[in-house]
Amino acid sequence: MRVNRLGLFICFTSPDSEWEESSLAMSPAKVDTTKKADPKAKALKAAKAVKSGQSFKKKDKKIRTKVTFHRPKTLTKARDPKYPRISAVPRNKLDHYGILKYPLTTESAMKKIEDNNTLVFIVDIRADKKKIKAAVKKMYDIQTKKVNTLIRPDGTKKAYVRLTPDYDALDVANKIGII
Repeated sequence: MRVNRLGLFICFTSPDSEWEESSLAMSPAKVDTTKKADPKAKALKAAKAVKSGQSFKKKDKKIRTKVTFHRPKTLTKARDPKYPRISAVPRNKLDHYGILKYPLTTESAMKKIEDNNTLVFIVDIRADKKKIKAAVKKMYDIQTKKVNTLIRPDGTKKAYVRLTPDYDALDVANKIGII
């Protein structure tokens, strides 16, 4: 007994006869006939859709005027955070107390006070001339004509604060406590 390509058993009955198919054939696979739709109804539905023209609406093509494609800019919304990322507002470390460290009381500084109507301060390295001028006005309530700065070899910044003629540097120095 053998099985052919179709899955049927073949028996050999006698030496004279040829191979013959047996009645022991395998049962064919079950076919579900309920799922198949009526072909006539399917064709009528397709014809109706073609006639109405709804399913075959042609999309208008955009006319391209340039040969290069650029990705379109998408909508960017403004940030609307649900909570602040930093809990405390950072404190301004460079206020007028931080800018002016201390007045210089060397002999050359005293000479500047007497001769040039100029006060000499050691200031923060990050302070610029405008900030130094504003800090002197806020701390000592005096008007300054100009500010000269230099960075000393030890890495600190020195500021020469020239006062206006209506202020006397000696009086201001006494008030501050330099002299």
